Amino acid sequence: MSHSILVATCVLLVTITFIDAIVTNNEFVSCMTNFVLPFANTSRYVFTEDMPMYSSLVLSQHNPRCSNSTLSQKPLGIVMPQNEYEIRAAILCSQKHGLQVRVRSGGHDYEGLSYLCKTSFVVIDMSNLRSISVDIHDETAWVQSGATLGELYYSIAQESHTHGFPAGICPSVGVGGHFSGGGFGAMVRKYGLAADNVVDAYLVDAKGRFLDREAMGEDLFWAIRGGGGSSFGVIVSWKIKLVRVPPTVTVFNVHKNMDHHTNEIIHHWQNVAYKMRNELFIRLVIQYIHDNKTTPVQALFNSLFLGELKDLLPLMNESFPQLGLKPTDCMEMSWIESVLYFAGLEKSPKLLLGNKTDPYVSYFKAKSDFVTKPIPKQVFVDIQEKFLQQKLVFMIMDPYGGRMSEISDAHLPFPHRRGTLYNIQYLVKWEVNGIRASNKHIHWLRELYKYMKPYVSKHPRHAYLNYRDLDLGTNNQGNMSYSEAIVWGEKYFKRNFKRLARVKSMIDPDNFFRNEQSIPLHQN
Repeated sequence: MSHSILVATCVLLVTITFIDAIVTNNEFVSCMTNFVLPFANTSRYVFTEDMPMYSSLVLSQHNPRCSNSTLSQKPLGIVMPQNEYEIRAAILCSQKHGLQVRVRSGGHDYEGLSYLCKTSFVVIDMSNLRSISVDIHDETAWVQSGATLGELYYSIAQESHTHGFPAGICPSVGVGGHFSGGGFGAMVRKYGLAADNVVDAYLVDAKGRFLDREAMGEDLFWAIRGGGGSSFGVIVSWKIKLVRVPPTVTVFNVHKNMDHHTNEIIHHWQNVAYKMRNELFIRLVIQYIHDNKTTPVQALFNSLFLGELKDLLPLMNESFPQLGLKPTDCMEMSWIESVLYFAGLEKSPKLLLGNKTDPYVSYFKAKSDFVTKPIPKQVFVDIQEKFLQQKLVFMIMDPYGGRMSEISDAHLPFPHRRGTLYNIQYLVKWEVNGIRASNKHIHWLRELYKYMKPYVSKHPRHAYLNYRDLDLGTNNQGNMSYSEAIVWGEKYFKRNFKRLARVKSMIDPDNFFRNEQSIPLHQN
């Protein structure tokens, strides 16, 4: 992509006439052809229901629970653009024919919002836009929204052994959704969110304009880094600031069966994990993976230390001796090898490159919380009993503090900073789909979430946008008023929700980019 040309080329706006008639596949495809090039072969990037690839593209989601939703129509077409002009055409043609648009990046869409729509719509699938350009001299990189985190990490490691980027742990997550929702991983305590390290972006807005940071202005640039990009436009690419990592890092993964002693360790973890050295990240995962009747509930202490073992052991002995960490529990490796370690992959960085089959696909439901004071020990005893009612359930807790405590809640839309001890993701998975099976597991998770209410953040109870949860409330396909949407909006964004709505009104006053939890227009 030629970034220097993009903004200058976009003053070519098209006047659009909205119609209410039912649109055919051919009408939309014909419009796409006329907007891009009269002789362009749209069959290479526009897929409609009468084409062989359509069904596989509709079903290629991280959470197939959402594929068979009775709440949604099938998309009229799936556009897989190979450049920004084809994105622009999809936006303008959708408006011309009265269609809505949904944007899909990597597919880790917890509630299937990129395929959920009650009226005629088009999906813009970004998976062909995945180029990455790393500039080690400048310590930056441009990455397109369709690339995965794994591809980004691999590209950085190919250029430098002492640079990395502080984003998520799962390599198949798409950059576009991850960055625009905030994005955190094993270096969050040292370097903050992925969005904290974004320095520029290119976006196509509802008018078909191509905007970089200077052209979009600081308000919109603020909003797309944590406020969810799909409410404001289609983000083509991001410029990120790389971070320094040592040549050698240390990892460990300590397993404990849940019992009284482990409960004491968890209690100490709550009190120290958020205030240890910024270079040390210790994630706690409580899980139950039912193999047989004797399978115990386990606690995993999963860690990345940006340093060598000789420095880690004294630090652990001083700050967290309760874990009883031994040298044999630890491994030294390069940063890129630690990415593979956390992802559960073998030590071959090429495994991070684009895999057409997402290895993490499953039926699941997730919810999230933020914790501001240690949870009582008895709660974890009760959680253990509840977990035994399921076959595959996880409670993933990521410590904050460090750099996160140094950044203002208003710096970006993601507001869960100072005073947050850790984040919780509750996750239940199942193997057999169906309304009855789904409802059973989802009901169980909702009951666990209800049980946790007294022990987590309050007024309101907060949640993480990238763990999208429609239980918090929906805004009726984006048509809900600001005063109605505030019920769920402040759970994700606290006081930043009001500013997001103002930016939305400025950049997309006709509310073209909308979904079940999109940012509403502001009301004075």
